[in-house]
Amino acid sequence: MSRLGAWLLAGTLLLAGCTSAGGDAQPSDPTPGGASASAAARYQTYVALGDSYSAGPLIPVTDLAGGCARSDHNYPSLVARRLGVRTFRDVSCSGATTADLTRAQHPFQGSTVPPQLRSVTADTDLVTIGIGGNDLGLFGTLVGTCTRLRSQDPQGSPCARHFAQVGPDLAEVTRTIDGNVEAALQDIRRRAPHATVVLVGYLRLVPRHGTCPGLPLAAGDYAQGRRVSVSLNRALRQAARHTHVRFVDAYRFSRGHDICSAGPWVNGAVTDRQRALAYHPFASGMGAVADGVLSALGRR
Repeated sequence: MSRLGAWLLAGTLLLAGCTSAGGDAQPSDPTPGGASASAAARYQTYVALGDSYSAGPLIPVTDLAGGCARSDHNYPSLVARRLGVRTFRDVSCSGATTADLTRAQHPFQGSTVPPQLRSVTADTDLVTIGIGGNDLGLFGTLVGTCTRLRSQDPQGSPCARHFAQVGPDLAEVTRTIDGNVEAALQDIRRRAPHATVVLVGYLRLVPRHGTCPGLPLAAGDYAQGRRVSVSLNRALRQAARHTHVRFVDAYRFSRGHDICSAGPWVNGAVTDRQRALAYHPFASGMGAVADGVLSALGRR
């Protein structure tokens, strides 16, 4: 999500096997396992919107051209293949906010990405969108500011104090993200009035109990991390309910797969150039989210 440019420039340009084919309209690959003909017929034109939790930076094979760091094994690509859609446009882009849906995004100096909603047209019949975590710097505060503050008081709650004294105020953030995402969903409806729209939530980072080196928060700040995640999930759920779109509650179904778990779906603090960017989904997490999207569509 945020701080992505620094992370990518620090290590990901060394990634082997990257391509430059993502983001354009393209036929989907043959459906693994042979999806039913009815599944292929139902959705013909699928557009995927979102930030890095949709793009999947460093999950092989990742397209680094243009700076979006989009994987061909992110959940949109998995869903497209399993549905057998005729046309698939994945314009998800790492670092995106809801504002980047309607304005050009500049992932790196000198790079420009068109507004994502430009890809949604009247003939689009399926849209997935995963967005909101970068609004107001919410994700960046959790994995950037809060991990940095740990050294001040490793056993205390320096991040919680920072939120209380400096912000952001979680109640205000929840209202703002809810409003921003609602506006985006309404815009999608106007552009593609006959499309099925699926809002996709964020996978769980913080464990319910305990701590771990992979998530270097102060011991007392794990509770704050959970509050941030719950507030974001609540905002997205409300936006989906208010606009009558389907919601994939990735936070709920990723319980037991947080960063500190034995089977994490999200990477910890250290970027793995062959698997995932720091604090971003592994392929296993993308597979789980793809299953969630297909379930929301009635296609498991």
